Amino acid sequence: MRAGEAMGGKYAAATSAGLMVDLIISLDGYASAEGWPGWWGLEGPEYLGWLEQEGEKDYTFLLGANTYRLMSKMSEDAAAEGSRLSEDEGASLTGLAAVPKVIFSSTLQAPLTWPNSELVTGDAVEAVTAMKRTRTGTLSTLGSLSLCRSLLSAGLVDRFRLVVFPVITGRSGRERIYDGYPDVSLEMVESRIFDGRLQLLEYVPTVLSGPPDGGPTRANP
Repeated sequence: MRAGEAMGGKYAAATSAGLMVDLIISLDGYASAEGWPGWWGLEGPEYLGWLEQEGEKDYTFLLGANTYRLMSKMSEDAAAEGSRLSEDEGASLTGLAAVPKVIFSSTLQAPLTWPNSELVTGDAVEAVTAMKRTRTGTLSTLGSLSLCRSLLSAGLVDRFRLVVFPVITGRSGRERIYDGYPDVSLEMVESRIFDGRLQLLEYVPTVLSGPPDGGPTRANP
């Protein structure tokens, strides 16, 4: 299973684009888990309805090359007859074809085959900095953990949004999300529970040079 994707955003100013890192994670911080179904098998009607509403908003997805290869193939497979994906997961994937996407890669070549995909071969941080000035709506990451880490470390992220799934995948988990992150303080601006089990958490992030007092911190004396 791959994770990564809740959609959208609603905070961008009319004259510039806001940037959101948007992820779904297991409770122990993994982005994917070997052998598990999509959404860890825990998607429910409230969550799926919210995803549908978010999909109607003005956003552009940002992807790295690996996520592009994976998601474009999954979207193609979902549209094919006899797909093994669930109806909800298939609809979510096929719908991505119509969404504007910017792909950051030095290895892919234009034209990209996934519809509405724009290739950027230069530095992602520089490109996104310019996009925030010149575009409107919301720029939202889709998976692409190394891209998320780079944009957050550069101080470009306006919102950090998670949907936490109540599973611990210590044995089967793949792709630890927070490895390599800087220290970050998070101011919560929204929270919500879907279907009595999935927790949405949305924050304004501030990248720190270290612990606030400059020394080690302890949760307990």
